[in-house]
Amino acid sequence: MSRYDLLVKNGVLVLPFHGEIRADLAVSGGRIAAIGEDLGDAEEVVDAAGRAVLPGAVDAHFHLGIYRDMGLDAREETRSSLVGGATTVLSYFRTGRHYLDRTGPYREIFPEVLAAVEGRSFTDYGFHLAPMTVGQIDEIPSLVAEHGVSSFKYYMFYKGFDLATDSRDARAFTMGDEYDLGHLYLLLERIAATQEDHPELRLSLSLHCEQSELMRVFVDRVRDGGEPQNLRAYSEARPPLTERVAIAEAAVLAGHTGANVNLLHLSGADALREAVAARRRHGTDMRFEVTLHHLCLDHDALDARGGLGGKVNPPIRTAADSAHLWERVRDGQVDWVASDHACCMEEHKGDDLWPARPGFGGTALLYPVLISEGHHRRGIPLTRVAELASANPARAYNLWGRKGSLAVGFDADLAIVDMDREQRVTADLLLSAQDHCPFEGVTVRGWPETTIVGGRIAYRDGKPADTPTGAYLHRA
Repeated sequence: MSRYDLLVKNGVLVLPFHGEIRADLAVSGGRIAAIGEDLGDAEEVVDAAGRAVLPGAVDAHFHLGIYRDMGLDAREETRSSLVGGATTVLSYFRTGRHYLDRTGPYREIFPEVLAAVEGRSFTDYGFHLAPMTVGQIDEIPSLVAEHGVSSFKYYMFYKGFDLATDSRDARAFTMGDEYDLGHLYLLLERIAATQEDHPELRLSLSLHCEQSELMRVFVDRVRDGGEPQNLRAYSEARPPLTERVAIAEAAVLAGHTGANVNLLHLSGADALREAVAARRRHGTDMRFEVTLHHLCLDHDALDARGGLGGKVNPPIRTAADSAHLWERVRDGQVDWVASDHACCMEEHKGDDLWPARPGFGGTALLYPVLISEGHHRRGIPLTRVAELASANPARAYNLWGRKGSLAVGFDADLAIVDMDREQRVTADLLLSAQDHCPFEGVTVRGWPETTIVGGRIAYRDGKPADTPTGAYLHRA
């Protein structure tokens, strides 16, 4: 009888916060059982000679089912995650338009969400939930205790303005109550109070920071200004000032209530500088996320290619903004990098900027882009790459101890990477249902050749496993 279920031999193990070691890694019962040399035999052996072995990425910003059937999206888009070495996704969900197009108590709706995804995800998965009504705010303690949901969300740009319909009343979109700073305050207050009952957890509110009243002014100016209605115009309609003001508003309330917050998809230099200053000023637990697209894309380059595939909220900024974000990734100001993956078909982008749906997929590029642009091009150590993609989001969202490391006892979630493989990005390569990609044609160096989830090979040499085996993560 074999001693282990799986043995990964001869690879260079990348250990977040520690370094790199050449060693074998053994798996039993879906968990890492041993690291060392001459570990014995196993039922299955993977030779990782000449390869880097990283902890599976935790893609902490995902949107399952936002524009498509939830179960179909779970199967096809977590399959895409495997291409990029992501073995866990944490998806946002809210009531209102898109997703299930309904509202009501989470005690009724969230079990439907879980049922739709169960048995269809190739990665392990969890959810961040957005309380859109006062009644849903009251459900926070039960969501933590019963479902292990430990992170929530507030969308500051829904406050009074629906850009998609040009409506000054967003209630038709949110299907909620008065969605204003008062709602945000009640939300932060309830999270802070619930935190007192769960000192072992980090309960947090994730914030999409764009100030809606200012955004309305700039949208009107851009729409009436006579300039091309392209991605540059979209950035000017939702300029960095709207992020700065929203960050400042949220930080004051977070500091007053003592709630932990995460500032999502900071889009450029102005937003990140404001975030750093706000954290210093208010002294609260505030963590920062950036996305692959804000790190690597700029609106002028995308506009030169044509089309609206790169429309996303907050907008793609300038090349100088991307360069600033990379510097803050390097020096530790940024806590993690995520994809903000939202499968959105080209037909829903169209050729009219304002009704075009925001968002696009990118989960398949999580490790490849960080390795190619971060490690190879900018010299960021692989340990830092693993912290950005895996360890830090795991720590922020109550997965540490299971996810984010190659330590003994952690889940056997691994990305075995050919550091020198070069491939040009195509929509087909990424194994998503999405039929376009803003990164199309870019050559990326450093791709996972094998992705392992819970000790099972889920992806190898460009092909996913036949059956998804991902499980729901109860994070309490």
